[in-house]
This record gives sequence, C-alpha cells and structure tokens, in this order.
Amino acid sequence: MTIRTANIDDTEALAAVEAECFPPAEAATADEIRARVEAFPDHFWLLFDGDKLVSFVDGFCTDEEDLTDEMYADAKLHNENGAWQMIFGVNTIPAYRRQGCAGKLLNAAIEDARKSGRKGLVLTCKDKLVHYYASFGFEKEGLSDSTHGGAVWYQMRLKF
Repeated sequence: MTIRTANIDDTEALAAVEAECFPPAEAATADEIRARVEAFPDHFWLLFDGDKLVSFVDGFCTDEEDLTDEMYADAKLHNENGAWQMIFGVNTIPAYRRQGCAGKLLNAAIEDARKSGRKGLVLTCKDKLVHYYASFGFEKEGLSDSTHGGAVWYQMRLKF
C-alpha cells in the first residue's frame, strides 16, 4: 500500500471511488473532483493497493472556522495559507473497509496539517461516524448547518 497526493490523471479513479462510497446526492461529481484536484492537489491523500485506488481523503484550507456547503461546490475558495484544513470526504471502497485504510489517510492529513502550522482540521459526518472520528481526536461540536445531499451532519473539529 502506498500513499501519495493527487494529480489530474487521478480524476477518473477518484470520481469512481467517490461514486462507490456516497449516495448520488452526496457524491462529488467528476467535474467537481477535477476542479478540486486542479485547485488543491496536495490536499488529497490517496491510498493505492498496487495501482488500484482504494481510499482517499480530500479537502481544502481556509480561514473560515466552519465547513459550509458552498465549500464543497467551489474549489476556488481554497486558501493555501488558511488556518483550517477542511475534510470534504473520507472514502474507502467497500472491499477495503475495516482494514485501517481511512485511518492511515486521516493520520497523514492530520500530520500534514500540523506540519503546515494550521490550527487544526474540521469535518462533518453522520451520527453513526462520530465515534470513529472521535478516536482520532476530533470533538463533536453539534449539528452542522450543512444540508449537503439532504442528510443530517455533525461538525467535528480537531484542534492542535
């Protein structure tokens, strides 16, 4: 297994994994993923088994403290010097779940954010995953204002 950041040639594989991991209303489109990779390739952490993409974590940086629905849609809001690393998605294809893949990538994202001098990381998740992210040090802040995909989301934050 190898971890690396993204490049534009990864767009198709990223879109396929995203579509396999999220319902259509929540999944980023191939065009949205392409725009994200173009804007912040170093904020995609990809895990490969050989040449097969099996998991990825992505998100951009901003000085905004809360993750908003607008951020998912507009990659141009990325600020490389932003105080907070947002996490838009934690994706692992079903055959590789419960094997530590997402955890390896979350730890890589956390370490990169720490080395970059950020204040921490912010993500939103469904209630059933609050305990999972808490195991990495994220703290539940309550219901998010997000209505992304028509789901109920909780905002979580890891402060350094």
